[in-house]
Amino acid sequence: MNEIFRSDLAEVQVRLVDLSEAVTEIMEKASMAFLNSDVRKADEAIALAEINEEKALAIDELAIRILGRQSPVARDLRVLVSALRISASLERMGALAGHIATIARFRHPESAVPESLRKTFSEMGALDCALSRKLTQLLRNPDVDLAKTIQGEDARVDELHRSVFDVVLSSTWQENPMYTVDVTLASRYHERFADHVVDISAKVAYLTTGDWSEIE
Repeated sequence: MNEIFRSDLAEVQVRLVDLSEAVTEIMEKASMAFLNSDVRKADEAIALAEINEEKALAIDELAIRILGRQSPVARDLRVLVSALRISASLERMGALAGHIATIARFRHPESAVPESLRKTFSEMGALDCALSRKLTQLLRNPDVDLAKTIQGEDARVDELHRSVFDVVLSSTWQENPMYTVDVTLASRYHERFADHVVDISAKVAYLTTGDWSEIE
């Protein structure tokens, strides 16, 4: 029975890694769609986000079945409860990337981002994708040092997010209200995407060390 339980736990980890890889792909496509008004990439990202939601649900169902069948305690229980929360965060990350793609889809053939903010969103999208790839690596091979690296790199995304508000609230901002809404929402989606990466990395670090102070 113990061997079956370990196999089930390993399957949960494999599925979380797969979900994380899919999230990165969604954000990559969404970022390209947003920056380049690429409707094909937008549609692909939106479709993948819907599939991601189904994958997250399947992980939750697997974890709940394991909980009911094995009645784990101590660390094993924490692992499964954390898996449920991590899958929810990964599903949300896919949805946030999908929202960015939806903005691009609705504005096509026009661009959703003015030239004055293209560089900002290009960097923000690249950072989100880089953080997401590191998260996949962390889920595949938990490592406290990598978790700490992720925590530190999120700060730049927050800085870029604040800079978008500085631009749209400045006296020199002359774009139409549609641009204002689009970039404000997109910036928030990018920032929340990175926040979920940080949140998951903290959970993985805690499960690895048993000490929250390791990732403060």
